[in-house]
This record gives sequence, structure tokens and C-alpha cells, in this order.
Amino acid sequence: MGKEKRRGPRSMSARLQRVRISPSKMRLVADLVRGKKYDEAVSVLRFVNKRAAPILLKLIKSAGANAEERTEYATDELYVRSVCVDGAGSFVRRRPGFRGRPALIRKQMSHVTVELAPTE
Repeated sequence: MGKEKRRGPRSMSARLQRVRISPSKMRLVADLVRGKKYDEAVSVLRFVNKRAAPILLKLIKSAGANAEERTEYATDELYVRSVCVDGAGSFVRRRPGFRGRPALIRKQMSHVTVELAPTE
């Protein structure tokens, strides 16, 4: 007897933490796919010329694989319910500045959560 797939939760998600890209740049790409069908979101992200696009594409594919594995929903039945981009901590680099004092360079990071849900 094989493992039976069940209807399970109404949404599946994938999360990526501490991505080395600023949240504002990631949100520009996230706004393009929010609310779209899974296949449409994947095709849009393939042709967006932003550094955040391949990161978000991989995350959406991971959420789709989670949905197929844990529930009986296929990817053509799913849409992108939400894409949440939060700021993570930033790490600081120092370089010599005015009068020998350290000038701070802040490298921002992001937490990204993608949630897929079945179309009604």
C-alpha cells in the first residue's frame, strides 16, 4: 500500500531566510507575481531581468513541489496567494572614511515567504 495523498491544508508555503539582497529590490519582483497562477508566475519570472527573479523563481518552484508532495493538488491548480518579503538583519562592513574613522557599509538581507493556494 502506497502513501495516499490527502487534501491537507488549504495552502502550501516555502520560506527562504537571510537572502543577500535588499528587501526593497526583492519586493519589486514579488509584486509582479502576487496573485497570479503558478504557471503564469513561473513564466513571468523567467523573463524578468532583475537579480531577485531567479531567487524567487526557485522559491515558487519549491512551494509547488511541496504542494504536489504533501497534498493531491497539481501545480496547474495553484495560484500565488501571497509573497511576503521582510527585512532580515544587516551585516556591517567598515572601510576607512573621513579623518581615519570607519565608514559603515550596511549589507541588507531579506526573509522571503511564498504561499500557494488552490484556485477555487
